[in-house]
Amino acid sequence: MTDSTTLETKGAGGETARAFEEFLEAFEAFKETNDQRLSEIEQRGASDALVAEKLARIEETLDSAKRVADNLALKGARPQLSGSNTPSASQLAHKTAFDGYVRRGDASRLARIEEKALAVSTNSGADGGYLVPAETEAAVNSALKAISPMRAISGVRQVSGSVYNRPFATTGVGTGWAAETASRTQTDTPTLANLQFPTMELYAMPAASQTLLDDTIVNIDEWLAEEVRIAFAEQEGTAFVSGDGSNKPKGFLSYDTVANASWAWGKIGFVTSGAAGAFPSDDPGDKILDLVYAAKAPYRANGTFVMSRATVSAVRKLKDGDGNYLWQPANAPGEWPSLFGYPVAESEDMPDIAANATAIAFGDFSRGYLIVDRAGIRVLRDPYSAKPYVLFYTTKRVGGGVQDFDAIKLLKFAE
Repeated sequence: MTDSTTLETKGAGGETARAFEEFLEAFEAFKETNDQRLSEIEQRGASDALVAEKLARIEETLDSAKRVADNLALKGARPQLSGSNTPSASQLAHKTAFDGYVRRGDASRLARIEEKALAVSTNSGADGGYLVPAETEAAVNSALKAISPMRAISGVRQVSGSVYNRPFATTGVGTGWAAETASRTQTDTPTLANLQFPTMELYAMPAASQTLLDDTIVNIDEWLAEEVRIAFAEQEGTAFVSGDGSNKPKGFLSYDTVANASWAWGKIGFVTSGAAGAFPSDDPGDKILDLVYAAKAPYRANGTFVMSRATVSAVRKLKDGDGNYLWQPANAPGEWPSLFGYPVAESEDMPDIAANATAIAFGDFSRGYLIVDRAGIRVLRDPYSAKPYVLFYTTKRVGGGVQDFDAIKLLKFAE
């Protein structure tokens, strides 16, 4: 008789659990080695080079084990395109026609379906190509959120047009108190800013052999979604952090910054670390707390840190006055570690610690940054440009920018 625990260990869940256990073991080894390094610095003014090398190797193991555990958790949670929901007749017809177009280049049925749909839809086909099935688009968008830290924490809005306009009250909404039968005093008219979020074309161009396309066992929708999701996520992630707004979203680091004490609408406030390109030698954790409390209480409630892996490495070594590590590992695979109780989102698009670099961001990104998706992912088949391969020019339109400038604060590594 097969033991159920054995089955679990052999399955994906057991593999994920083992990977996460290795991550936790690596963190314990990290703490032990870093404590040794700090003790040597305290006693001799410097640490042994071998200890520093050992610590660097453990950090690599720590990051690698966490990455493996997260990837396994993501793979297990990834939605399957062949779900249990029964597609409607129109969805099934579109899926069948799209399969014929991708595999054989037969666009006649797909063109008729889209022509009929466009007669009652605001989603224009002027971008070229053909819309992927709805479930394929949903799978891509779900995967983007799972692997992109900015998508996971930001506000997201789907639109049918090319530009999303949003009025925002920069002075707050006028409110007041009044008795049930008393007259209402007229409130001040709020100052409104018209925020525009244009959507820009993001593309990927996966290639397939004709042998792959002829293989009826291969789910072409799943193959396409898998091919484009990483490319889309990487390009989006960079744009949402540091994009200049030219043919791409504007990243939150591309806006003007100002010392938080002089904050004004349209700028991102920052506090300084007190040392050029470094944390101060005394009580470095206090500077991170200064960053947290630079944000107002309503934003702190849903706050998240955003920083690069190199910055995480520096923060991971910090302790409080009682000798406790400020950075704490995740509680489960797929979750983020925490710092002062707030989740830490790791983004390689953030700058590393350097002189005058705004290397750590904190705030309520769901209120502070808005991602705008235009409905529809389109595919244009190209069997000519890279023979014998078939290219699939896959596009989606996405925009983004800061919508509440008071919701995001930065730690600038300067005196």
